[in-house]
Amino acid sequence: MKQKKYEMDMCNGPLVKKILLFTIPIMASGILQLLFNATDIAVVGKFSGADSLAAVGSNTALINLIVNLFLGLSVGANVIVAKYYGAGKNNEVKETVCTAVMTALISGIFLFFLGLLCAKPMLVLMGAPESVLKKSIIYLRIYFLGMPAMMLYNFGSAILRAVGDTKRPLYYLIISGIANVCFNLVFVIVFRIDVAGVAIATVIAQYISGGMIIRCLMKEEGVCRIEIKKLRIVRSKLKEILVVGIPAGMQGIVFSFSNVIIQSSVNSFGSIAMAGNSAASNIEGFIYMSMNAYNQSAISFTSQNLGGRKYDRLKKILFICIGFVLLVGIVMGWSAYFAGNILLRLYSSDAEVIRYGLIRMRIICLTYALCGIMDVFAGCVRGLGFSMAPMLISTFGACVLRIIWIFTIFKTYHTLTNLYVSYPITWFVTICAYIICYIVCLKKLKKKIS
Repeated sequence: MKQKKYEMDMCNGPLVKKILLFTIPIMASGILQLLFNATDIAVVGKFSGADSLAAVGSNTALINLIVNLFLGLSVGANVIVAKYYGAGKNNEVKETVCTAVMTALISGIFLFFLGLLCAKPMLVLMGAPESVLKKSIIYLRIYFLGMPAMMLYNFGSAILRAVGDTKRPLYYLIISGIANVCFNLVFVIVFRIDVAGVAIATVIAQYISGGMIIRCLMKEEGVCRIEIKKLRIVRSKLKEILVVGIPAGMQGIVFSFSNVIIQSSVNSFGSIAMAGNSAASNIEGFIYMSMNAYNQSAISFTSQNLGGRKYDRLKKILFICIGFVLLVGIVMGWSAYFAGNILLRLYSSDAEVIRYGLIRMRIICLTYALCGIMDVFAGCVRGLGFSMAPMLISTFGACVLRIIWIFTIFKTYHTLTNLYVSYPITWFVTICAYIICYIVCLKKLKKKIS
């Protein structure tokens, strides 16, 4: 198969160099995506006060809970496109791409209406304080206007990643990220429309990035090219995407559900604690996105090499990604904690907000490498085609264990430290389960190909 300019052959050549070249743009893209929310939080924190900061920041866990199932489907598209691309089956790639784009559009429209109708009851269920409830509802409803564009961007990026293109999604995010920052400053500082302003700015940025990625696929010269008139859902390809994507989405929902429960527990400490938690978790998000880039690399490289029958490279991919994610997690996590006082001041000058933020960062940032290792294992297992196992392991490790912790240890010793320490403990237990899972999956794969 002739290699196009932006595509990458993951089945041949040095793995370390190719994984780095593939991962760095994903890392930068993830950080830029976070800047959408970070600028929202920083601008309202500085110019609108702690209640507005809490209103915007406390929506993150709920937004993730709602959209993660559909973002999981984009993981399914990534795995299936990469597998067929690695095997050189061009027609199969084209059918999968068309199906993925249509699935993205339908998912986005569904989420658009879901967010508009269910914003208030979901926030009330989470126990959002009365002082921030009204602003939270406004932000959430406006934010969901951008769901169609968000889905198209994420599915489009997943398709391009599957064939090795991580650069163009980055270029589009740079443009939309700059637009987001500019509109944030104009709407909040000049027009003073508070949380509504940052939500509108985010929606505009989402449509810019979504529009550019669709234009890219329409202009594409390779196997990922789409023609609007020929877009359709191929049932067999939809089934393959769903088989991988639904468990991946459910895993995301499980993580988000546990975070919603933790957010609800944080809410019990009041709006100042909520603001500190929001600022700290936003800082941690940059570390997480940097580590999660290796999870996405693990999925794409494992899938392509599986499709290309390069089985001897599978373990190497796992160990290389773990090595990189460990380095990133330790360096960035520890640096963020020791610079925590300075970083938190970017979000708020309130001493109590900073104090609450540092409580969280002391626990999470210093142990965050464990989360990265866990995600790499999940990515490799999913790339091997076993999507149900990561979902079940994550359900137990990230959700069941944390809920048990909250209703036992945290209920008995009601402090934020005891709440946050549930994260590293559950990460470690989940890693142990993934090690066993990966070994079992490799054995099943060897039996299948022998």
